[in-house]
Amino acid sequence: VKVATFCMDKYEASLVEILSNGQTRPWSPYFNPGNTKVKAVSIKGAVPQGYINGVQAGKACKAAGKRLCTDSEWLRACRGTANNVYPYGNSRKTKVCNDSRSLHPAVDYFKSSASWVFSRIQHQCLNQLPNGLARSGDYSGCVTKEGVHDLMGNLHEWTSNSTGIFRGGDYVDTYRNGNGCLYRTTAHNTLHWDYSTGFRCCADLPKP
Repeated sequence: VKVATFCMDKYEASLVEILSNGQTRPWSPYFNPGNTKVKAVSIKGAVPQGYINGVQAGKACKAAGKRLCTDSEWLRACRGTANNVYPYGNSRKTKVCNDSRSLHPAVDYFKSSASWVFSRIQHQCLNQLPNGLARSGDYSGCVTKEGVHDLMGNLHEWTSNSTGIFRGGDYVDTYRNGNGCLYRTTAHNTLHWDYSTGFRCCADLPKP
């Protein structure tokens, strides 16, 4: 999607593995890619990739001929020309984006609210629970006027900031670190990953 002076993927990224012969095959969105050679794809109806750190996300975008979005690009895309708080406007609307799961997936899966469950947030089953991670574009109202989907909720999205920033909140929380588009997590470096960390790619506009 063309946004101002750059392009942004319409949907949150999923991954494909690049094989030695150059062909690709799907990569499970529930597993960290490690050192596997992968590239980002943007596909409606795909399960987007969680469990990815900022370095891996940047490499996946590069393999696709793109790059991670800068902080300012991500904010511009989410807030639009009107500088909205949410992708759809300035007033929060319930159930428009995937942002209101009542129970944290780790608490749900491990059947405990003890603090230890939050040390297990890399578990591959968390994003496979019911009423959790949605497929790209499933929340049809969670879209900007320029046509970018799911910038609020579903998965946090890494930006290119080298200190480690992800934005937009996830399917549990889009308010604790700022509302909607203003949600910003800075507590982790770019090597952090858990069930909630995803991404999408940006690119420069083609030269005329």
